[in-house]
Amino acid sequence: MKYMKFIKEAEQLAASMDKEESAVILLLEYVTKENSTGLYTKLHEEVSKEIQESFQSLFHRYLYENEPVQYLIGSSCFYGYDFKVTKDVLIPRYETEELVEQVLYRYDSYFKGQQVDVCDLATGSGCIGITLALEEKLMRVVATDISKDALRIAKENSEKLGVNVEFLEGDMLEPVKNRKFDIFVSNPPYIPEKENVMSLVKDNEPNIALFGGEDGMKFYRIILENVHMLLKEKAIVCFEHGYDKKEEMLALAKYYFPEARVEVLKDLEGKDRMTFIYVGDFNV
Repeated sequence: MKYMKFIKEAEQLAASMDKEESAVILLLEYVTKENSTGLYTKLHEEVSKEIQESFQSLFHRYLYENEPVQYLIGSSCFYGYDFKVTKDVLIPRYETEELVEQVLYRYDSYFKGQQVDVCDLATGSGCIGITLALEEKLMRVVATDISKDALRIAKENSEKLGVNVEFLEGDMLEPVKNRKFDIFVSNPPYIPEKENVMSLVKDNEPNIALFGGEDGMKFYRIILENVHMLLKEKAIVCFEHGYDKKEEMLALAKYYFPEARVEVLKDLEGKDRMTFIYVGDFNV
């Protein structure tokens, strides 16, 4: 069977089972060690028996054992970089890429040309902190997580991508309680405990990194109540959060930072996904 037919049949099977068709190409790239361009050049070539067997083994796990394709291939693309992922860390989402992009925009507006200290709390795979350090060399990034296993993966990603990020283990703000930062960024667990979560996520990704208390706001309360001591005179606090938490985030931010300017940003789907708090005089 030629690649063109092989891909089409696999995509049709995935669609019939309400699975992402894009997983087919990702799995084929993995087993053939080709990128999408390389696969395109093979469309009219025969798929070897070895490739078919390797693909079908992984594809079966994806379709019938409900395993995310990113865990099957051991990596996920984030902001153009290849991050190692295992079941010890969340799979990076495209919404979080938008958070990184917005942080970089704010750096350009308010700190351009200055070296800044950045804290990435609950770093997981390290995708936020590592990407910021890669994209802006003037950011000195400290990344924290309560999970030793997650930090091990984050450190591997940092080493593989060739960037210097300091990693600290501990609960919430404890690892950095004696530090000061210009930018504080976090994508903490924010799914309400009783919310119905698709099995592909709940049964595979670490629950400690998913659920944020009864209403999903537990960790934002802890952070905002205590983050003052970590901030320099002029600083920005940046969060990703649930799309339906705009009013709760605004209320919390205004309660703990009554003098600050607070901004809720929409993602590319028009959902209220990010909150930025500007502490000190930014002349805005």
